Amino acid sequence: MAQKAFGWAARDTSGILSPFQFSRRGNGEKDVTFKVLYCGICHTDLHMVKNDWGISAYPVVPGHEIVGVVTEVGSKVEKFKIGDKVGVGCLVGSCRSCEDCTNDLENYCAKMVLTYGGAKYFDGTTTYGGYSDLMVADEHFIVLVPNNIALDAAAPLLCAGITVYSPLKYYGLDKPGVHVGIVGLGGLGHVAVKFAKAMGAKVTVISTSPNKKDEAIQRLGADSFLVSSDQAQIKVRIFLFLQII
Repeated sequence: MAQKAFGWAARDTSGILSPFQFSRRGNGEKDVTFKVLYCGICHTDLHMVKNDWGISAYPVVPGHEIVGVVTEVGSKVEKFKIGDKVGVGCLVGSCRSCEDCTNDLENYCAKMVLTYGGAKYFDGTTTYGGYSDLMVADEHFIVLVPNNIALDAAAPLLCAGITVYSPLKYYGLDKPGVHVGIVGLGGLGHVAVKFAKAMGAKVTVISTSPNKKDEAIQRLGADSFLVSSDQAQIKVRIFLFLQII
């Protein structure tokens, strides 16, 4: 049975959000339904509500950094229970059988289902994002949020966080003593610094903004700071790098 939901949707390329009553699909046997408590704002949301990429289908309920508390689980759900703190990122479906899916690369699946923007589940229902009061997704695309992490802080990890965590792990930069350069100290960059430091890396922040040095070193724990527009600094660092290798 479909579930009534409330959210904020854009109806046209103005990107203006207004109240929107809609339906989520019923909770299936492998589904998890949760009450949305927080949803991060990603710049992708702004692109999608304005159809900057030409792929949006209105109405658009944006939001793919979604966290909340489980209110219902399907009869075959194995990983979650009512009351768990959980999250959903940018994907809510894939074929689960192709080579990419079987190698945990569902984001490359030709049949992947985006969390919102006019995408369709395999049952034909439309996906809507986290600027809403409840969410439903297959448990495979749900992540458990540890109890010691505040939900408001956890939300951005579903996009900005995984965007920087994944390459650090994939390229073997998650080991103590590795030197890591973080280019830019914005929404992703500051999370990358925190992850890299937690992994034991030596971190250099590379930025065009000299006034971000204190934030990088004093607040986030970076080891050094490099102003990319300062040619003298660049030359010295390149020389030191060549000496190291």
